[in-house]
Amino acid sequence: MVSDVHGNARDLAQAGAGADALVCLGDLVLFLDYADHSRGIFPDLFGVENADLIVELRTARRFEEARDLGRRLWSELDMDRESAIESAVRRQYAELFAAFPAPTYATYGNVDIPALWPEYARPGVTVLDGERAEIGGLVFGFVGGGLRTVMRTPYEISDEEYVAKVEALGEVDVLCSHIPPEVPELTYDTVARRFERGSHALLDAIRRTRPRYALFGHVHQPLVRRMRVGATECVNVGHFASTGQPWALEW
Repeated sequence: MVSDVHGNARDLAQAGAGADALVCLGDLVLFLDYADHSRGIFPDLFGVENADLIVELRTARRFEEARDLGRRLWSELDMDRESAIESAVRRQYAELFAAFPAPTYATYGNVDIPALWPEYARPGVTVLDGERAEIGGLVFGFVGGGLRTVMRTPYEISDEEYVAKVEALGEVDVLCSHIPPEVPELTYDTVARRFERGSHALLDAIRRTRPRYALFGHVHQPLVRRMRVGATECVNVGHFASTGQPWALEW
């Protein structure tokens, strides 16, 4: 199990070693590395100094100033914004999807661009969102993307759309999502010092259907990585971009 790969193709190529399958819970793209501001699409386009500044503004929750800075930088760039981002994302996806072993089961993160995935998901890579798959005799359900926030990342959807995807799964043994259920200990990032958005629909499904596991990522430095909600073991499988280590699910 991996999540929040954010451009770490080198370790991704080894993540499935010795496993029967690899499961990826999204966020393949690296727009901006908050630990190393020289990495990602943003510094490639606008330089490290501007990356330093936008991280400073976002960390201070000065989101409107950060958006103003972004608008100014894009207006000064000699290329169309959508084309520039898509070109950079395509380069990352080509490398990352090539690193996936077979079989891989994957869903989208909030910074991913789902429309591009069919071009890169070769045979052996199964993409699921609001869908189920049987792996090793257990039923896995997948819910991709994130909920809407002030960050306005590429794949944020409405609460209603998210609820519909969760409900489409029915009862599963392993509930896989990019974002966590709405539990404070699981949604608080101790380094960013803020709560990320979790899902009430996921939490309701956990309480109602009692899967064995609920697995997710999104929160890079959570207050709690693992806890039980009723009969369900809830696990943040880790910030793969920084650790390079998968989390193993065995049964």
